[in-house]
Amino acid sequence: MFSKIREMGFSEIYRKYGTILIFTGIFILASCLNEIFLTTGNLTNVLRQVVVVSLLACGVTFIIILGHIDVSLGSVVALTGTIAASVMSMTGSIPLAIAAGIGMGVATGLLNGYVITYFKIPSFIMTLAMTTVARGAILLYTAGVPVGNLGDFKVIGQGDVGPIPISVLILLFVVVVSWILLNRTKFGRHIYAVGGNAKASLASGINTDSVLRKAFVFNGVLAAIAGIVLMSRVNSGQPAAGVAYEFDAITAVVVGGTSLMGGTGTITGTIIGAMIIGVINNILNLMNVSSYWQQIVKGLIIAVAVILDVKTKTGGARKKA
Repeated sequence: MFSKIREMGFSEIYRKYGTILIFTGIFILASCLNEIFLTTGNLTNVLRQVVVVSLLACGVTFIIILGHIDVSLGSVVALTGTIAASVMSMTGSIPLAIAAGIGMGVATGLLNGYVITYFKIPSFIMTLAMTTVARGAILLYTAGVPVGNLGDFKVIGQGDVGPIPISVLILLFVVVVSWILLNRTKFGRHIYAVGGNAKASLASGINTDSVLRKAFVFNGVLAAIAGIVLMSRVNSGQPAAGVAYEFDAITAVVVGGTSLMGGTGTITGTIIGAMIIGVINNILNLMNVSSYWQQIVKGLIIAVAVILDVKTKTGGARKKA
């Protein structure tokens, strides 16, 4: 195995093992920087904190593999989560609250996908518009006032099954479903095909518009689940929540090895990318680093990840040539 690794160039090593090596290095560094990091309570806290971003990252992985983007995730989280909280406050029924939130997620995904495919506008523009529409809609609905009186709703985000948080179990279920969709279904094969070459996929008989619409609906569902988990964790519907969550999710996806140019990416890499972001956030908080510096660090991570993506792709292309 080690002889094979020695024969590989940097591009190939990074493509195959880069994300795991980066996560291992950051985890070891964090362990050395602060003795609290490796405690059970802190590691459980890290897992709870990465759930929402990981759920969003799983959904937007499908979108980015297709060569598109969704910058409306934070606003959709606020919209769907607060709607779920509102229904919970009015009915006291957790199933109805979850159904309402997911239904709203499906609606936003359908609207994004339909407008993008029907009018052939860039996904960035449509989802940027959705950012404003979703945020304005939930602020209008609530008059900007948080929704309280949620009863048992908090069990979703704060409850445990044995030593494992319920929110982490929800994430594990979503990861398994996402992995199966990408790797064991015709839909997943079409995602990679369309992301690799949309014109060739269309010529081979794939309904590219349908694939994109389905991906946006799935993305909307996961954004809704993320919103429900977030609002249940804070035990209130917060119409101002979710700001900049889309950038954390996209950062996790890119760091996890999914190319912004489309055609490549894995759910496994996305989850590792989310864990990298979670560990970095956690150790910076433990070391009392200013939130302003944390934003700079995240920006640099995105830049470095994209540079590595471009360099490894061009390096691989030269090697084949």
